[in-house]
Amino acid sequence: MAGYFSFARFYDGLMEDARYEDRCRYLLELAERHNHDMGITLDLACGTGTLTELLAQNGVDVFGIDASAEMLSEAIQKSAEKGLNILYLKQKMQNIDLYGTINTCICTLDGINHMTDINDVARTFDRVGLFMDDGGLFVFDANTVYKHQKILADNTFVYENENVFCVWQNTLCKDNIVNVDLDFFEEENGVYYRLCESFCERAYSDEQIRSMLAKAGFEVEGVYGDLSFNKPCDTEERVIYVARMKKSRNRKS
Repeated sequence: MAGYFSFARFYDGLMEDARYEDRCRYLLELAERHNHDMGITLDLACGTGTLTELLAQNGVDVFGIDASAEMLSEAIQKSAEKGLNILYLKQKMQNIDLYGTINTCICTLDGINHMTDINDVARTFDRVGLFMDDGGLFVFDANTVYKHQKILADNTFVYENENVFCVWQNTLCKDNIVNVDLDFFEEENGVYYRLCESFCERAYSDEQIRSMLAKAGFEVEGVYGDLSFNKPCDTEERVIYVARMKKSRNRKS
């Protein structure tokens, strides 16, 4: 995954359709429906920390981890401006190393898809499981194979706001990997400057995800369409997984 050197600056403006407030409410209701106390919560692949902040403002004891120093810089600045004391750590998902255990882990908005090596996904699930309390909940979303093959595919999208004009170009490759090339055009004193960023995302099948969760000690309690409590449909673009850590299992190191 790229470092998001340019993307970090424009990320929040380009993610206006992420529906962060709705997503926060959804996660809290999801925990309630699964009879789960959030407890100490890890926001994995937290990006610029918008969802982390909302959870904190709703009383959740939450901290964030991301591999991008640029994203975390934005997150730290934002939380400081709001007077929120949120811990952010720079770590790769597949190598997380915590000081203690967690009761909940969330990973939203394609975090899992950014790992294009299936072994990294399996390792991430293992590491989350290693630090998860017995009975803890792992809630994450993933872009579907359908989205990669039919929506992203080889298509190009254009986004524009008052700060930047962005051209988002996709190239579909084998193993449901999409190469993403971003071109940002930023205006300054009548002159447009071009900045480029590239990264890849991979979609995994439901069978692959369930298998990796089981091997990491998790039991899947629910699978839902994005921001819903209904079973995913065939054309679902993002799926939510709710997995419970088994009690009295042997922890891996």
